[in-house]
Parts: sequence; structure tokens; C-alpha cells
Amino acid sequence: MTDLPISETPVTRALEALNVSYRLFTHPGQVESLVQAAKERGQSPEQVVRSIVFRLSGDEFVMALVPGPEQISWQALRAHLGVSRLTMATRDEVLEHTGYLPGAVSPFGLPHPMRLLVDEKVFVPKEVSLGSGIRNTTVILRSDDLRRALGKVEVGCFVECGDQDSRR
Repeated sequence: MTDLPISETPVTRALEALNVSYRLFTHPGQVESLVQAAKERGQSPEQVVRSIVFRLSGDEFVMALVPGPEQISWQALRAHLGVSRLTMATRDEVLEHTGYLPGAVSPFGLPHPMRLLVDEKVFVPKEVSLGSGIRNTTVILRSDDLRRALGKVEVGCFVECGDQDSRR
């Protein structure tokens, strides 16, 4: 992805094709934490959407979108997917199946369709940011536009609620 101009990525092309308004934000330096990323974007950590890829079995992968500070509920995710086992995708698997490096992953501009799960808390803030396909650069858009652009995805509660799920 680094050969592309910073304003053109598979993510921005996909959003433009969907007629979705967005703006790109490039961090002034390396991003070391969620809190830093949110602060530099003028957002709260809850507005930063993480795109996490999981391997279910063999060559079956799923992406979950969750608010930045929230932790995945492995129990809820397994129950929703109807599986007893899943793992986080490796760096190489993420790159192979999304075309993006970890830290730049987005549900848009994927080389192949992937099942998408979106935690309902993602849509609470009026504005969110998510991977642009390029590390240290993010796409910022209204959460209503994100919901519209995602189309038919599975929305539910996929994060831990209190201490009910502290196990993997």
C-alpha cells in the first residue's frame, strides 16, 4: 500500500464509490497507543474503531469492529459464530486476507468479501475513525455514514460487559 499516494487507498476508493464523506488524518509521527491516536485525532478512545481479524477454521476468517478501549468477549463471539474455537489471525494472515498490515486494517477495500461483525457500541459516537489501509493514517467519518457504507453486517454485543467474560 505504501506506493499509493496518501490520499488514495483501497479504503478511500471504496468510500468514494459508495458516495461516503470522510476525511483523512495522518499522525505527525508513529502511533504508540490508542490514547495517543485518539488525542491526536481530537477524539475520545471510544471513537477509534479497531478492525480485528479472527481465524475460525482452516481458511475461514471474520472481522470484528469494536470501539477502541473495549475488549473482545471471546464467549460472546464464539456463541454468535456458533464455534467452540477461534483465534486471532496472525500478522501474515491479516495481510493476506485483508491486504492491510495490522494497525491499518479496514472493512473497506478488501480483496475478497469477509464476514463482518460490528459491536453495537461502534455506532454510539457521532463521529468515528478507522483504518485507512496505511499505517498512521486514518479515515474519519460520521458513524451514520459508516453504518450506511457497511450495508448488511451483523451487529451485536461482541465486547466484554463488566467482568462476565474474562476468559478466552
